[in-house]
Amino acid sequence: MKKFAIVLLAAFFTVTMSAQSVKFGHINTSELVGLMSDTDSARVQLQAYQKELVDEMETMQTEYNNKLNTYQQKQATWTAAIKESKEAEIIEMQQRLQQFQQSAQQDLAQLEQKLYAPIFEKAKNAISKIAKDKGLTFVFELSTNPVVYFNEAQSVDLLPLAKAALGVPAEKVAPTQIQ
Repeated sequence: MKKFAIVLLAAFFTVTMSAQSVKFGHINTSELVGLMSDTDSARVQLQAYQKELVDEMETMQTEYNNKLNTYQQKQATWTAAIKESKEAEIIEMQQRLQQFQQSAQQDLAQLEQKLYAPIFEKAKNAISKIAKDKGLTFVFELSTNPVVYFNEAQSVDLLPLAKAALGVPAEKVAPTQIQ
């Protein structure tokens, strides 16, 4: 199937290139998004929210550990009814901890999606405008690595142009790791 798609794509390019001059561009959208000031703001918001979640989780974990330690120290002196009640309380707290952790991960992922969606849209719009202005027929995305080879001399690198269009300083480089 992949071979058929490659052959079909090659045939399309051959027919298209014989009919007109085809201009190519390339960009790493992930790198561009990492350079945008909107991303810096989103990253700060995500880190603040993550810290809130971690602090709450640590508080819950401390409470759980205290109850568990108390149970372990005093269980021999308790009646069966008290012991059973304390065990149920500990199990319930453990379940709440697990539920909170899952919920926190989902909430963080949703916030990340909410914050980054408009940033990616802004980058996409800038790339599309630049491609139209430059008369490009195709723009290849390099961050997902679907392109096995491209001739940089015959392809326009849109990153510097997109940085300029989005007001990103030319000397700014992407962080090595998004936290």
